[in-house]
Amino acid sequence: MFGPFSIDTLFPAFPAVAADLGAGPVAMQQTISVYLIAYALMSLAHGPLSDALGRRSVILAGVALFTLASIGCALAGSIESLLAFRALQGVSAGAGMIVGRAIVRDCFDGADAQRLMASISMIFGIAPAIAPIVGGWVIAFARWPMIFWLLAAFSLVLWFVCLAWLPETHPRERRTPLSMAELVRSYRMILTDRMFVPLSLSGTLGFGALFVYIASAPAFVLGLLQLDEQSFAWLFVPAIGGMMTGSLLSGRLAGRLSPLATVRLGFAIMLAASVVNIAFAWLLPRPMLPWSVLPIALQGVGVALNFPTLALLLLDRYPHHRGAASSMQAFVNLLVSALIAGGLSALLSDSILKLALAAGAFSLAGAAVWWLRPRQPTERSA
Repeated sequence: MFGPFSIDTLFPAFPAVAADLGAGPVAMQQTISVYLIAYALMSLAHGPLSDALGRRSVILAGVALFTLASIGCALAGSIESLLAFRALQGVSAGAGMIVGRAIVRDCFDGADAQRLMASISMIFGIAPAIAPIVGGWVIAFARWPMIFWLLAAFSLVLWFVCLAWLPETHPRERRTPLSMAELVRSYRMILTDRMFVPLSLSGTLGFGALFVYIASAPAFVLGLLQLDEQSFAWLFVPAIGGMMTGSLLSGRLAGRLSPLATVRLGFAIMLAASVVNIAFAWLLPRPMLPWSVLPIALQGVGVALNFPTLALLLLDRYPHHRGAASSMQAFVNLLVSALIAGGLSALLSDSILKLALAAGAFSLAGAAVWWLRPRQPTERSA
């Protein structure tokens, strides 16, 4: 949870940070993109490291480094130092999410794995949804560095919890050697698999439909909806509600509906949400509550229904390289998210219609990649 939680905790404090550090809007947007780029690049190493050294040690090291990076952010006296420590946060933040997925697949199969992955996806969705709400209330009573002190305290507690209760799920006899040659072989094997791109990209593009709103949250809430710093809940509560509903539905459907049928249902919901979202944005005279946020909730249902199922379908193809597969999947997702946060968001966030059209385009692209994927022989009966 701490990785996605720290993406947007700072959103409500953007004006205060900009004033204190003399940073412009473009520089402030880079506090998201440098975090995500570092997160994406390091994600290529987290999985293979856990395949070679064990899951537990990689998570403990990642959480410890994140704690130190958060303290650095709290003490930053310039925008340059803040960006540097945000990048260090990104380097360490992926350990929980990436290695956590591999742990699930180490311990569970089939419907049980889907149910647990759905629960984890719900927590993953809760994190960026409640983060700006927490950040908004923190700056109501304290200066913006308190947000990073809070992140440091949270990750420190998490480190002690993992030290006490997190088991090792990847025994020594199943580990792969840690070498550049082995790493290259693993990634070459994954990248040359004809199913990797459609499975990873369909989930990534689908999530992009929701992330375009998350990345544009300051402009959406403060600018388009003209609300204050304590009102980010108007965007994120519908998003979190939708993702929780989708995750619960995914868990309930596990074992009743095939994974392929679950993905089809998820994309159908996302496309329906896109149509409603574009219609509201086109017909309303200006952005207004609750109509401008309700379709985002429906979008969240489809995203959360799809994401855990697609992750498991991908991991199941590489039983001896689950850490590496999880890393590659995360890299693709985070790279697209970084491009949205660092570039696309600035072009779209001045218009509710532009955001709706972009979300619809991401949903349609994700569905198209899924439908055009190579078919497997077993799919005829799915």
